[in-house]
Amino acid sequence: MAQHLYDQIGHQYTSTRRADPRIAGAILGALGDADSVVNVGAGAGAYEPVDRLLVAVEPSWKMIEQRLGKASLIVQASAEALPFPVGTFDAGMAVLTLHHWADWRRGLAEMKRVAGRLVIFMIDPRAGTFWLTRSYFPEIVELDRGRCPSVGEVVDHLGDCDVHHVAIPHDCVDGFLAAFWRRPEAYLDSRVRAGMSGFALLDQDVVDRGVARLRSDLESGAWDRRFGHLRSLDALDVCYRLLVTN
Repeated sequence: MAQHLYDQIGHQYTSTRRADPRIAGAILGALGDADSVVNVGAGAGAYEPVDRLLVAVEPSWKMIEQRLGKASLIVQASAEALPFPVGTFDAGMAVLTLHHWADWRRGLAEMKRVAGRLVIFMIDPRAGTFWLTRSYFPEIVELDRGRCPSVGEVVDHLGDCDVHHVAIPHDCVDGFLAAFWRRPEAYLDSRVRAGMSGFALLDQDVVDRGVARLRSDLESGAWDRRFGHLRSLDALDVCYRLLVTN
C-alpha cells in the first residue's frame, strides 16, 4: 500500500513535510552513539542523522526522487524484506511509517534482524482523541484503527523497550496529521492536506464535507468556543510516541 499511496501523494511531499528540529532532537538522542543506521520507510529523508553512515530503505520512487542532496545511500525495498545480512547496522529507525507497511510485525522482525537498537516514532490511534478527527474526520479514526498498530502491540512485539511521550510544538514544521493542532485554519488548505496520508485515503466527498464543517465553525466562532483554549498552549500530547529498544 505504501508504495502505491506515496507514488500518488509524494510529488510535492517535501513542501509540507520536513524535519521539525525538536522532534529531530528526540530521535537523534534515541539513536545515541550508533555509528551505522538503517532508516526503514525513509520517505524523503526527514530526521536522518548526517554525522554517521546511513542507509535509507524506501519502496516509492516518487519519494526517492525527492531525496536530492541527501548524502545517505538509498535502497528501493520494503520493510518486510530488508536486503541486508544479520546485524548489519548498529541501529534502525522508522519514522511515522508503520501504518503504511503491509505487515508491520514482519517489518519490525526484519529491523530486529539487521539492526541493534530500534527507534520507532509513531502515533498511537488508541491512546486518545484529537479534535480534528473526533469532530470533523471520524473516518480517519476508523481508518487508522484498521492500519495502525497500537503502542502496546508494538511493545509486545519488540520486547524490552522504553516509551516516550512526544508533545508536538504549536509551530511544528513537519506537516503530519496533528501538527496543526493549534492552527486549525491550516487544514482548509488542500496543499497541507496533500502531505497527510489519512486524507489521501478518504473519498473526496468525505474530505469535502469535513472541510466544509471546519470552515463553517471557524467562520462562526464555534471552533474557538469549543477548542480555543488550545491556542494558548505551547505544546500538546496528541498521541505521538517514541519507542526505543533496550
